[in-house]
Amino acid sequence: MNKLVKNAAEAVADIPDNAVLALGGFGLCGIPENCIAALVEKGVKGLTCISNNAGVDGFGIGLMLERGQVKKMISSYVGENQLFEQLVLSGKLELELTPQGTLAEKLRAGGAGIPAFYTPTGFGTQIAEGKETREFNGRQYVLERSLFADFSIVKAWKADTAGNLVFRGTARNFNPMIATASYRTIAEVEHLVPAGELDPDHIHVPGIYVKRLFQGVGYQKRIEKRTTRKA
Repeated sequence: MNKLVKNAAEAVADIPDNAVLALGGFGLCGIPENCIAALVEKGVKGLTCISNNAGVDGFGIGLMLERGQVKKMISSYVGENQLFEQLVLSGKLELELTPQGTLAEKLRAGGAGIPAFYTPTGFGTQIAEGKETREFNGRQYVLERSLFADFSIVKAWKADTAGNLVFRGTARNFNPMIATASYRTIAEVEHLVPAGELDPDHIHVPGIYVKRLFQGVGYQKRIEKRTTRKA
């Protein structure tokens, strides 16, 4: 099966309006920059985006927010994006805030075929409103449904042509679990090598999860807040 496509535009060409997308990354680290830019160019609307956060103003998912492409965010942290805050407070963007560990487990469970799980996180708070709760060994737990997207979009450091992915440092973050949480996973990578060249012990996501991949270009790898000492 040939999984290679020419570029980001071809990779996201069949993503329709109102799709549910899971996007890898943490802040601006390890985000699929090329695919986000292609989605902006494509102009797809009504998206539900599952992502730890929503980029920043003018970059990452923030670019899609500027163009009104996102109708709902399922996120953990959204404090770096002023436009995001304005859209939520004005009722123009639906937000499902999820504790970070719970979000990670919802994606992992979705990829593992587990429909729901119990967690103590959020019990007694707004997070638990409307959800089933249950006591185990004297402690209260909240039932959380797993997440499974129409498309998953991840960014890796290196891949082979079979779709086996390797991440580098903290850019791994949410990417591996998001890669499993869809039947249609798109991977953009910095370095592409022939199948069989990667050490099997170094592979973080097996190629069976990846349906399309391409070698990305022009990565900015921006930092959300750069703090330096005075000279």
